[in-house]
Amino acid sequence: MSDNTSLLASWLQFLPTLLVGLRQSLWIIAAVIVIGLPLAFCLALMVMSKRRLINAVGLVIVEVGRGMPALVILYLVYYGLPRFGLNLTNIASVIGALAWNYSCYCSEIIRAGILSVPKGQLEAGQALGLKPRITFLRVIAPQGLRSTIPGLMGQTILAFQDTSLAYTIAVPELMKQAYSLGGESFQYLRVFVLAGLVYAAVTLPSTWITTWVERRINKAY
Repeated sequence: MSDNTSLLASWLQFLPTLLVGLRQSLWIIAAVIVIGLPLAFCLALMVMSKRRLINAVGLVIVEVGRGMPALVILYLVYYGLPRFGLNLTNIASVIGALAWNYSCYCSEIIRAGILSVPKGQLEAGQALGLKPRITFLRVIAPQGLRSTIPGLMGQTILAFQDTSLAYTIAVPELMKQAYSLGGESFQYLRVFVLAGLVYAAVTLPSTWITTWVERRINKAY
């Protein structure tokens, strides 16, 4: 492509390929959410457990997952697990790595939400003769999880941005497609500006929705 090609014309040429990459990125983040949120809830319960072994295991998983950059976790999964006989595809590796990283951060958000429920709610459940498990599932958890929604949505936006790391192991997501287009056309600046706009087209509305949800929840309180 010539340098004299107009910016709009070059963007129109790049956009279909970038949208193919965006579809792959959205598929990855959807899988990360489906795996990561239930895992985050389990990790939050493990960290809050009064049993020392369960509490210790939960703490180790969460702190290691939060302590390492997502890119390091991705490399450990993709390049490290085959040494132990577990060979994952590049897409499975990025989903597994990002789901672990995502679940560790979300578990702390969920734990904070559950702990924010006044103890009087627990005492009220006990006064009504409810079993601790029923009190937690029907009284504590619904109230605590409701306050975590804005935080979880914000963390999901960050996880979506982390899907760009998948290009390092040749997953054909948005960043990988942008890099390939740049190599073919040598119009790196134009390609990456457009890729940034595509990312922003997803993250900015998501941020606005998160802010709106947060205000609605605060009004309810």
